[in-house]
Amino acid sequence: MDKVALTAAGLYVIVLLRAGGTFTVGWLAGAGVRRSRFAERIPPAKFERAERLIQRWGAPVVALSFLTVGFQTAANFLAGSLRMPLLRYLPALFVGGAGWALVYATAGIGALEMLAKLFAEQTALGVAVVAALLLAVCGVGVYRRKHAAVGASRTPTSTTSTFRSD
Repeated sequence: MDKVALTAAGLYVIVLLRAGGTFTVGWLAGAGVRRSRFAERIPPAKFERAERLIQRWGAPVVALSFLTVGFQTAANFLAGSLRMPLLRYLPALFVGGAGWALVYATAGIGALEMLAKLFAEQTALGVAVVAALLLAVCGVGVYRRKHAAVGASRTPTSTTSTFRSD
């Protein structure tokens, strides 16, 4: 068995366990989803978007969520909390997980082989490339965190009062 197939098989097992576990946690959380500690880790906008999409499209959204970063967890968690039937969820998990495993196995191995060759032939350039990648990832994280904080501070708080007629 070649290394891409072996890596893909390993990643497939990992994604099935991780996504299936996330679905199970969502299923167990059931009605208390929005109050759970797990839900606090998912940004509200992603949570609401995933919920709307799953209610409308179901299994295809779960399968396609594996091609995204971040949305995948919300989609699987909400599929569980919305009690998506296993006969619809499991095929989406198997297909989406296979796609995820293949993409990460091929792209991941290709990137690692390229870095290994770069480090073997030009170590200084390899270190510079890794440092630049790390700086870019940190920069994106800082940028997103800063803009998320600015967006949250601009969101108006609810100051309207409800009229009650007793």
